[in-house]
Amino acid sequence: MTQRSGAILEVDALERRFDVSAPWLNRLLEGRPRRTLRAVDGVDFTIQRGQTLALVGESGCGKSTIAKLVTGLHAPSGGAIRFHGDRDRMQMIFQDPFASLNPRWRVARIVAEPLRTLRPDTPEPEVTARVADLLRTVGLSPTDGTKFPHEFSGGQRQRISIARALAGEPEFLVCDEPTSALDVSVQAQVLNLMKRLQREMGLTYLFISHDLSVVRHMADVIAVMYLGRIVEIQPTADLFAAPLHPYTRLLLDTIPDLEAPDRNRIPMGGEVPSPVSPPPGCSFHPRCPLAFDRCRTERPERRADVHDRRVACFACETPADGAAADV
Repeated sequence: MTQRSGAILEVDALERRFDVSAPWLNRLLEGRPRRTLRAVDGVDFTIQRGQTLALVGESGCGKSTIAKLVTGLHAPSGGAIRFHGDRDRMQMIFQDPFASLNPRWRVARIVAEPLRTLRPDTPEPEVTARVADLLRTVGLSPTDGTKFPHEFSGGQRQRISIARALAGEPEFLVCDEPTSALDVSVQAQVLNLMKRLQREMGLTYLFISHDLSVVRHMADVIAVMYLGRIVEIQPTADLFAAPLHPYTRLLLDTIPDLEAPDRNRIPMGGEVPSPVSPPPGCSFHPRCPLAFDRCRTERPERRADVHDRRVACFACETPADGAAADV
C-alpha cells in the first residue's frame, strides 16, 4: 500500500500536569499546599508515515499519558500535538486485552463497533462481511464472531483488539503496551502480526513499552523517557550500537545477553524520584554514575549542537561545553 511521505504526527513541548493535592478542607486545616504532578514535561518528537516510533522507560515515566494525549483521551496542559491526517483514522490498541473488551458483547459486535460508529450508513450485510474479513486478517475464524471474549486466550483477545482497531481503516495506531499482559511466546506471535499488518496496510505506529527487547524488533526509532521527559532519541540500530544517555545504557544492561552472560554490568541504584517533587537539575542525577556538579543544578536539554538533538545529558557534551565528552 502506497503512503504519502512526510510526518504524520508532530509533538512539540508537550506537557500534562495533574493536580494531586489533598482535598480543600484538609489543606485548610493542615496548612498543606497544592501539589502538582508533571506527568509529561516538555516532550517533543516526530513520527514519519509508515514508521514505528517507540517510547520506552520505567513504569510511571509518562509513556501511557502521552498515548492518551495523542489520542485525545487527555487534554494537554501545554505544548502542541499536530496530526497530519484524518482523526477518524487514528485508533488505539490498549494494554490489557482482558479489560479492553466488553465481556457482554459477542466478538462480531465488538469488532464492528468502530465501523458502525464512524460509518453508520454502512449496510448490515457489508458490516458482517467486513467483520469476517478482519477476523481472518488477524488469524481468527469468522465463526469466532459468535463467541464472547472469555472464550479466548490472552493472545486471541489481543488479536480481537487489533481487528477492532482495523475496522475503522486506520492509518495511525497508538499501541499502549500491547503485549505486556501476554506470555513471551504469544508476544512474538502478536508482534509478528503487527509487523505484517504494517507492511501490508502502510500503518504508522506509536508503540509504548517498558521492554527494550520488544521494541528492538518493532521500532524504527526509539525515544527513551525518564520522569516525564525524553532523555534520548535515536534510530533503533544506532541506539543499541551506541547508546548515549547513562539511563539508556543502564536499561540496555538489564537485557539478558546469551553471548556474554557473565559480562560486567552496573546495577541501577536508587528509586525513581517522585514526579511531584523531582530533584533539581537533571532528574536522573541521583541515580547516575556519571553525574557531576552541573547535573545537580541545571536541567539538560536536547540541543542541536549535542549529538544533533539526540540526547539530553551534560556528560555527552564536548569539553568546550564544560563537561566530559569521552563517555
